Amino acid sequence: MAIKEHFDVLIVGAGISGIGSGVHLQKKCPTKSYAILEGRERLGGTWDLFRYPGIRSDSDMYTLGYVFKPWTHSKAIADAPTILDYLHETVSEYGLEEKIRYKRHVKTAQWNSEESLWTLEVDNGSETEHYSCNFLHMCSGYYDYDKGYTPKFPGRENFAGQVVHPQQWTDDINYADKRVVVIGSGATAVTLIPEIAKTASHVTMLQRSPTFVVSRPAEDKLANRLRELLPIRFAYFLTRWKNVLMQQYVYKRCMQFPKAAKARIIDMVRAELKSDFDVDKHFTPSYNPWEQRLCLVPDSDLFKALNSGSASVVTDHIENFTEEGIQLASGDNLSADLIVTATGLNMQFLSDVEFVVDGKVLEPNKELIYKGMMLSDVPNMAMSSGYTNASWTLKCDLTCDYLCRLLNYMDKNNYKKCVPHNDDLTLEREAYMGLSSGYIERAKDILPGQGLKTPWKLHQNYMKDIVMLRHGKLKDEAMVFSN
Repeated sequence: MAIKEHFDVLIVGAGISGIGSGVHLQKKCPTKSYAILEGRERLGGTWDLFRYPGIRSDSDMYTLGYVFKPWTHSKAIADAPTILDYLHETVSEYGLEEKIRYKRHVKTAQWNSEESLWTLEVDNGSETEHYSCNFLHMCSGYYDYDKGYTPKFPGRENFAGQVVHPQQWTDDINYADKRVVVIGSGATAVTLIPEIAKTASHVTMLQRSPTFVVSRPAEDKLANRLRELLPIRFAYFLTRWKNVLMQQYVYKRCMQFPKAAKARIIDMVRAELKSDFDVDKHFTPSYNPWEQRLCLVPDSDLFKALNSGSASVVTDHIENFTEEGIQLASGDNLSADLIVTATGLNMQFLSDVEFVVDGKVLEPNKELIYKGMMLSDVPNMAMSSGYTNASWTLKCDLTCDYLCRLLNYMDKNNYKKCVPHNDDLTLEREAYMGLSSGYIERAKDILPGQGLKTPWKLHQNYMKDIVMLRHGKLKDEAMVFSN
């Protein structure tokens, strides 16, 4: 097997996580050689892949942005093109373009303990290449980029119009002056509907059950004012921490007082909509806040579309598709020219890479998560995964901090290998993610588990993770180092 190139570190994925990893390595491990392998032709991950109308962040950019690069745009809730510009700026500022290898889809990753080496089999579109590295950092996101999740709808072939999943949206899809039905009530649906409603004849959000929806201003007035008065980096620092602390406070209150939190959120929705709108039916979920992620709408855009009559909500079950639209379990019919199946993602753990550790194929569902970023008994491999209750990049920045500390510690002590290992046979195991969202439930058989105590516990708490990942000790009872 001919090795094309060898690196100290290989990063898989040139999205927001992989780009951040590259910058952290350059700043904190400047002697390390690295490359970023990106399966697509362009960088940006989610923010380049999705092209549906209105796509934007569902977290504020002062916490979704990098710790090392201030967000300077006026809008805190930003659209995808603006976020993509931010990522391109980052790549340009730090000279990462020469580090990214595009159209490099990693197929297999094999670890050899005798050589303390990962060997990657990579498809470049025309042939197979082989790369090697001492440490592997997976920044490939959490879902299948090839296709989204669409249930099997009875009679779908009978529908005379077009059916499209948002993940496969193309620029030639025309919804102007058309009747559109959006199936779903999650983050994608509440993003799509206000934008489509601007030119469509009418948009209907068809949901089986309601989701918690909260409105926030698209602009953070205090952040914009601080940026006028203070140096940009200091203003960004203050805004970032203001938002982090607010996120943590709200989440904690919701968990402590779920009934009161639920009532408060529903009252906020009621205040946004006309008095005759049936909030109990359409915006009152059966679950408590943060059992699934809350949906964010900027400047009440969804509620404005509902109030104007350009959009409506139907809570019902699909009986079958018809030539004209959708027949519902209640007996009602929805006429449509275009049906958008905003029905979720297909979750994927560590992309579709097959991992082999010393000849044994890795089964992630049999392993435990260590500090939220490594797998038990998998040497020299970390992964970036964000929070379920806060901005994705907050956790990814901390993961990169820890990885850089780990690499420098190994160099200092002449270690070639590190591997988390659990010796506690009494350690209780629970699900990897504590949400009941459909995409997580569908993937539970492929996900690793977590333990009920540190370092095997996912805290979903930025403050605790700062202590553990940025300042905590590297050598503990679970991490085994060797040379």
